[in-house]
Amino acid sequence: MREFGLIGKSLGHSFSQTYFTQKFQNLDLTDCSYELFELPAIAELPALLASRPNLAGLNVTIPYKEQVWPYLSEVAPSAARVGAVNVIEVTEDGRYIGHNTDYVGFKESLERFYPHRSENAAALILGTGGASKAVEVALRDLGIRYWVVSRNPMGSGLTYDDLTPALVGGHSLIINATPLGTYPRVEESPALPYAVLSSQHYLYDLVYNPSETEFLRKGLEAGAHTLNGFEMLCLQAEAAWRIWNKE
Repeated sequence: MREFGLIGKSLGHSFSQTYFTQKFQNLDLTDCSYELFELPAIAELPALLASRPNLAGLNVTIPYKEQVWPYLSEVAPSAARVGAVNVIEVTEDGRYIGHNTDYVGFKESLERFYPHRSENAAALILGTGGASKAVEVALRDLGIRYWVVSRNPMGSGLTYDDLTPALVGGHSLIINATPLGTYPRVEESPALPYAVLSSQHYLYDLVYNPSETEFLRKGLEAGAHTLNGFEMLCLQAEAAWRIWNKE
């Protein structure tokens, strides 16, 4: 039996188990299973790994994409470049290798959604966690200039207080890389001057549950183009599957 799973602090919103269980059924893989492992603290990971000798791979979500590093045997170039891990490969000799597939999932999805070759391409990334780091690398590779926005002042980034109507109006791509709006707290949304949004704006929410977050609803109301994180979830999950199967 090959076991896979997802580690995170709160997993009630996750679609990963449904996604992979359906995939196993479609491929007639009766020897594979996928479980959700809620960990109150990342320090509980070694005990989980010890108790699951058939574990072949893990996905990693909030808030452990950066905290998991000390528990890994090795970090693949994809994760080293991003600075966050969302996939763990368990090797036959018992090593744990960290990878990042958020990058490829987001990049491929964004290329279909946003006219990134426009000379006016400019983005605001809301949030500074592990997912945000993958978004940053993808935007750099696509040549899209951006600002990172956080609740607290940090380095050369912006805070939400800096998001004036003029600044938001001048950035056509706005990416929510925070958990704001995730089920069950669906009423939450990032603090933006939504009234300035228009049909020239593209709102990308990494959240996929609910399918239309408050962030996206407000964008649609203003005439903006919107996309949730479901396509990114599917693309990064397929990339993880290829890693686990050495494809």
